[in-house]
Amino acid sequence: MSPSEAAPAFFLAVVVILLVARLVCLAAVKLGQPPVVGEMIAGVLLGPSLFGLLLPDVQAALFPDAVRSLLYVGGQIGLVIYMFGAGCEFSLSSIGKSRESVAAISSAGTIVPLALGFGVSAIGLSWVGIGKDGVSPVTSMAFVGVALAITAFPMLARIITERGIASTKFGSLALACGALDDVLAWILLAVVLGMHAGSAGPVALALGGGLLFAGVVFIIGRRLLAKAMGSERLSVDHRVLVTAMTLFAAAWFTDVIGLYAVFGAFCVGIAFPRTPATEAVLAKIVPIGRIVFLPLFFTYSGLNTRFALLADPKLLAFAVLCVVVAIVGKLGASWGAARLAGEPQFIATRVGVLVNARGLMQLIALNVGLAAGIVSPALFTVLVLVALVTTIMTAPVLSWLDRRDARNGTTEVLLMAEPVPVTGKS
Repeated sequence: MSPSEAAPAFFLAVVVILLVARLVCLAAVKLGQPPVVGEMIAGVLLGPSLFGLLLPDVQAALFPDAVRSLLYVGGQIGLVIYMFGAGCEFSLSSIGKSRESVAAISSAGTIVPLALGFGVSAIGLSWVGIGKDGVSPVTSMAFVGVALAITAFPMLARIITERGIASTKFGSLALACGALDDVLAWILLAVVLGMHAGSAGPVALALGGGLLFAGVVFIIGRRLLAKAMGSERLSVDHRVLVTAMTLFAAAWFTDVIGLYAVFGAFCVGIAFPRTPATEAVLAKIVPIGRIVFLPLFFTYSGLNTRFALLADPKLLAFAVLCVVVAIVGKLGASWGAARLAGEPQFIATRVGVLVNARGLMQLIALNVGLAAGIVSPALFTVLVLVALVTTIMTAPVLSWLDRRDARNGTTEVLLMAEPVPVTGKS
């Protein structure tokens, strides 16, 4: 398909994606889920799991290979902008004010599911055959461990802000833990990619380049951005241009070093100044990325998800096992670490529930693994199911905890939880 033929096909595909995503989002919101969960589900529905199953010829015509490539690029733009917005909502001070709890929870919430992921994937390799030809068993096991250790920080931030709990201690604590979890997970993912490549070069490049990038962004970039955003000689459009150039340059660099574009976008968001002038910039950039481009990423992921594979009883049993292990490893370990760090029961429980959501970040990691040739179709499908279940359960479980505390007369305790300021808006 030539570029002149791919362009109109892409436009039609985008129209269908946005329409389906909006309809599913409306249904998801009515069920108490954040809109981004609806977009995740819409992406799966447009893939071979439903649309391709019912109308395979129509799906093949709507999403040919040339269009899928364009969807991938558009989805990356959406991810970069979305992660930039997530970084703007995050405050480094939230880590500093509870650093002991954050360190304990993040360590447990990364190490325990990582170890359990190794164990459960060993079962999957021998029992179900989830491995991929040419990929060593150790690499496959390590990848599963990293996937189970991830927290969906952008989705976590959205859930927290939409529920109005960002200023509570458990809300800000979960945000801090989720951010640190994802940084650790991306480093571990770089290690896994290095293992697959059979070289320490990618790991060294990711670690060294990441430290260099963080130093430049937080020492030099923060000041330059503050100066540019505060200049009266720059119009809003010029500030948007500066922001976009900075954002995509950061995404390019972190992608090249192996930490991937989302990490660079998130760091730029953290370093971005918080002033009335920058609010206008965010109002122009963030909505278009979240509303228009992000659904393209979910659809691209959905096109690689084949839930029909779960008709195999062994694979279905393995998928259920992975879901259980993921919940026990992340929620259970984070709750236990929070309690050992001295946090009250109601805070520890809610932090565990919140960081257990994997959604968007796990899908990103899965797509990275797919592009690197590490992930088989069966493993991709199983881990997408883990991402969906652990994310969809978050809002209902939080609501159940609120109702339980209201019945027990402990709602006041929650409201009196020490607030930790979190800068940014939903």
